[in-house]
Amino acid sequence: MLEFINYLQRCGMKVQRCKGTRDLSPEEMTRFRLIEGAFRDCALKWGYEEVRTPTLEYLHLFTSTGTLTPSMLGKVYSFLDWDGWSGERVVLRPDGTIPVARLYIDSMPDKELAKLFYVTNIFIFEETGKETRERWQCGAELIGVGSPLADVELILLALEVLKRLGLDGIELRLSHAGLIKGLLAKLELSPEEQTKLFDQILDGNGEALARVGSERPELRRALAPWLDLKGKSSESLRSLKALFNQNLPELDDFINIVDLLETLGCDYQIDIASGRGFEYYTGVIFQLFMGGENIGGGGRYDALIPLMGGKDIPASGFALYLDRLMNLVKPEILTKPLAQKVLISVEPEAMKAGFNIASCLHEAGYAAEFNLGGQELANLRWTLDVQAKAPLFILTDQVKHQRFELKTADEVIKLLQEMGEVR
Repeated sequence: MLEFINYLQRCGMKVQRCKGTRDLSPEEMTRFRLIEGAFRDCALKWGYEEVRTPTLEYLHLFTSTGTLTPSMLGKVYSFLDWDGWSGERVVLRPDGTIPVARLYIDSMPDKELAKLFYVTNIFIFEETGKETRERWQCGAELIGVGSPLADVELILLALEVLKRLGLDGIELRLSHAGLIKGLLAKLELSPEEQTKLFDQILDGNGEALARVGSERPELRRALAPWLDLKGKSSESLRSLKALFNQNLPELDDFINIVDLLETLGCDYQIDIASGRGFEYYTGVIFQLFMGGENIGGGGRYDALIPLMGGKDIPASGFALYLDRLMNLVKPEILTKPLAQKVLISVEPEAMKAGFNIASCLHEAGYAAEFNLGGQELANLRWTLDVQAKAPLFILTDQVKHQRFELKTADEVIKLLQEMGEVR
């Protein structure tokens, strides 16, 4: 490897990261952990448990059950897992929900209610490499409940995380995969035509829909009132139901969800044609936008687990797009409070005592590090000088400009506690 690097250097070439990937600097990792921490805390408080799935999964997990739309399957990283004689095609996971569904089937088949969350990376191929191919997301899956209450719980959890991050102006857009499928089924289309048109709607392919409308005007006339449906009131849904006199259970489900959101005072926009997502969606689909950028979304997928060989059980979930949120977190949210860290300066003859006090501070729950030069001191409250002779410890409060001479590590920790040190 070193010879190869030397060869590149001799040729005037520099070692580069792979196209479509990104490095995360310390500042970016601060943003990453802040978002991850807020999501994890909110999920735990809502009763969800954390899981983690492998980066590699078998390709058939994403193809045999029609879980991904054709356009998404065309962006999957796949390769042959060769063992010398034969092999099976595997993928870098392109989605977070399907692996969690597999985990549920493998490990929790008898569990009637599973509330699971994860923080994971997914991989989506993009030809130019200008867009990110490795993407991070925070996701939650609620398995075992098929009521509007479960769908709204997930929406509220997502909104709570965004509120914790200090983000405002969030736009919630609602669609319903079951309603779209129900409408297509009533248009007497073949199963192939229904699937194709459904995928096009989910992929946001407006040109394809316009083309279908020009070829079959009667189809466009039938779909237009629904696909053009936009608004922020359940009354618009009820009006369409009365106008067309359609018996659509999916429409009633959508109305119930919207009614509950209105009762809770949640702002939303109904946009049936904005349901871009996965083929496995069967019910409500929601998308979260901020400043026109899609920062998360999810929906109901009651058929997914049965299609994958599990029992017939309802499920729904969502994901927040961590990479995009990192660019939106406000600087003031990232500002570290004073007094989070103790900076230790050690005389050469007192190294043992310096390491001992650092260990004691860590065990007591404090952040403490040695002064190696070059550290930022702007948001630092406490410095600790460790000497070889009495007084062994000099603790300085840089905010109040106070200096304390102490004899033992216990005295240092006790004083920090008395001074209201935030850990």
